[in-house]
Amino acid sequence: MHRTLRRSGEKIVRANGVDLCLETFGDPADAAILLIGGAAASMDWWYDELCERLAGGGRFVVRYDLRDTGRSVTYAPGKPPYRGPDLVADAVGLLDALGLARAHVVGISMGGGIAQRLAFDHADRVASLTLMSTSGGGDDLPPMSEELAAAFESPPASPDWADRSAVVDWVVESNRPFIGSVTLDEGELRALVERIYDRTNDMASTQTNHWLLESDPSTPLRLDEITAPTLVFHGTEDPLLPFPHGEALAREIPDARLVPLEGVGHEMPPPATWGLVVAELLGHTESRGS
Repeated sequence: MHRTLRRSGEKIVRANGVDLCLETFGDPADAAILLIGGAAASMDWWYDELCERLAGGGRFVVRYDLRDTGRSVTYAPGKPPYRGPDLVADAVGLLDALGLARAHVVGISMGGGIAQRLAFDHADRVASLTLMSTSGGGDDLPPMSEELAAAFESPPASPDWADRSAVVDWVVESNRPFIGSVTLDEGELRALVERIYDRTNDMASTQTNHWLLESDPSTPLRLDEITAPTLVFHGTEDPLLPFPHGEALAREIPDARLVPLEGVGHEMPPPATWGLVVAELLGHTESRGS
């Protein structure tokens, strides 16, 4: 039976005492999937079509701008008055604002760290957990690739943040060292970054503040105490968190399952992988509550 896709459009909600911008796809009566982006990444990186495919599979999909990205609350570059735990509390606040008792939580990169913390500290709110291109840490895991380390040592100079073309060029080039051999067409990537620039409050804050955040070491995260059913996606060509990081997550979280993404780097799953990613996510989130 054909399903008419419902899309909310962007809206600002009050969550955890701050204003966050979100968008939903699908029927609120369906099981909810909360998508949590990575550092310096607005919700645009969760591609429209990917969200639409998940909603078409009978899920209520929620994507949002983290603090200092997109149209969410933004602070002066270099002075973020929040820490990592606040981003976890923001996600809980979003569920509250939407009237969602639980959600299937999907996090990528830094968002995967937020998702792990959610599943550990707020297990009752997490119907299932999906981790993409992230890590639980550990001294025995391999470091970033030599090529990426060299790119970090000699980063491109920051652009004039008021110059749209220069910023788009800079973001595209900054992403290049992270991508694998199966990736988004560069023209599509550039169009996406242009859209991000046009709807972002302050690109300087977006590209600065998340890298300055402090974690909260007071309550160590124990992966073996995560009870949510867990799916792990990891690119086989991830240069930042090499594939053994994904293997370790799947090994340490009880009953977790690893799905390799062949040829993918440290990036949002590109369109060539969506058939696999959507099928796995829909299967993982089937009949697990909402």
